[in-house]
Amino acid sequence: MINRELIRIKVVQLVYSYYNSEGKTMEAAQKEFLFSLDKAYELYQTLLLLMVSITHIARRAVEVQQSRAQRLHERADISTKFIENKFIDQLAHNDQLQSFQERENSFWPDEEDFLRQTYKRITEQDFYQAYIHKKECTYDDDRELWRQIYRTILCNNDDLDEILEERSLYWNDDKAIVDTFVLKTIRQFKQENGTQQPLQPQFKDDEDPRYAQTLFRVSIENEDTFRELIREQTRNWDLSRLALMDLVIMQTALAEIVSFPEIPLSISINEYVEIAKMYSTPHSGAYVNGMLDTIGKRLISEGKVQK
Repeated sequence: MINRELIRIKVVQLVYSYYNSEGKTMEAAQKEFLFSLDKAYELYQTLLLLMVSITHIARRAVEVQQSRAQRLHERADISTKFIENKFIDQLAHNDQLQSFQERENSFWPDEEDFLRQTYKRITEQDFYQAYIHKKECTYDDDRELWRQIYRTILCNNDDLDEILEERSLYWNDDKAIVDTFVLKTIRQFKQENGTQQPLQPQFKDDEDPRYAQTLFRVSIENEDTFRELIREQTRNWDLSRLALMDLVIMQTALAEIVSFPEIPLSISINEYVEIAKMYSTPHSGAYVNGMLDTIGKRLISEGKVQK
């Protein structure tokens, strides 16, 4: 689940934090970096549990409606389709997710107001009304409903972002990427897999955690070398005049260019230009692009980097 896009962002963030934290050791910085990767995976599972928690709130709302109708001897047409959704039932009983929930106490029950408001928003959607009024719903219908709910209501949700930020500072910039993996998980669920439906693994293979640790370590350990390359390209311009974030982004990019010859230069440059656009100044993308392109090509021409 933790892909290289997220790893690059995490490395840049934690290297930047390292330089802004007086007295932090390399060992402490590396532990914090690995902890931040674990927190990203925790966010993924927490967002899966959110869908289950919304359903719990919906079930209570239906039970209240049913109880009221019974007490008043009223005949009420109360649909139970949403709370009997086959996909969400499979997710709620998923072995991996249940194991996570046993290890980590879910905080969603403490966010009842948010859950209620979210359920209300769901019931106001046209696709929800179409689902409820459908004569019969297949497993695919049930799964598609939640894909639409997640994409429409839980992505780009300011209230949800605020809750997550209060729970963990590490989640500030993770959600947009993690959302893509939640949606991918919904699409990949198959009814026949039952409780053993696999969730996304934390890493797709053993190479990505090695890539993450190497990139982080090399970025910091080779600070002098990388900054000298940048200084030479700026014609001895004082590096203190550069935005620290720009410097960290280029330093991390050079660590990747030097350490991973199998990654094409253009891909490394493009990835860090996008990070510069997101996290630095309006002009940083173009500046970082020009600097890395020139330095990268020079290292290749001098035989210092094999691409």
